[in-house]
Amino acid sequence: MERIPDELDRIFEALANPHRREIVYLVGLRPHAISELARVRDLTLPAIHRHVRILEDAGLVQRRKVGRTNVLTIGRPAIATLQEWLDGYHAYWGSADESLDNYGAHLERLAGPTDEETE
Repeated sequence: MERIPDELDRIFEALANPHRREIVYLVGLRPHAISELARVRDLTLPAIHRHVRILEDAGLVQRRKVGRTNVLTIGRPAIATLQEWLDGYHAYWGSADESLDNYGAHLERLAGPTDEETE
């Protein structure tokens, strides 16, 4: 079985928290000041900075200083890594229309032949 790279582990761990998922979503729409995100998420500045640090470590957001304000933008390389990993499953399962049929066939293969099929 192929090991998931550490980079993906950090991405998934970062996205496991609903506050961080919301931050990534908002920053993906447009750059946001950290103080603005704290207000939107109703978090203290120390709490939002902890979340931002985890997201930065995973590469999901990037911080830049604009005057005295810290602004977050989306971390495109980490998002691309996540998308590439997910695309590997798309090739296996097929399109959304085919996915349930493919999944059902996969479960049948895992279960093996039924008693009726072996007779």
